[in-house]
Amino acid sequence: MQAGSVIRALGALAQEHRLAVFRLLVQAGPEGMPAGALAEAIGVPASSMSFHLAQLANAGLVAQRRQSRSIIYSADYAAMNCLMAYLTENCCGGAACVPAADCSPPVSEAKDVA
Repeated sequence: MQAGSVIRALGALAQEHRLAVFRLLVQAGPEGMPAGALAEAIGVPASSMSFHLAQLANAGLVAQRRQSRSIIYSADYAAMNCLMAYLTENCCGGAACVPAADCSPPVSEAKDVA
């Protein structure tokens, strides 16, 4: 993957709604989802969803196909895997990698004020 493609992909994902849409499409699997269902799930107007989907498609992260009168969007898993491979290509400089990170949200340390 070329650096320019990586920058476009990361730039497209660096926006709250586009990141949420991409994650939904990854969860949806190869079947994908129509734009209307994505807009409803994210809570944005259809016109905004069209813009976000165009940005993700331009970055090569989503594919689209016509199904009857609907356009179905799906994550491009090959592009996603290439992006991940690029980001982890030199992981740990060839040394043994640290164990996988725990991605669970941190527990709040807020104390009750009585």
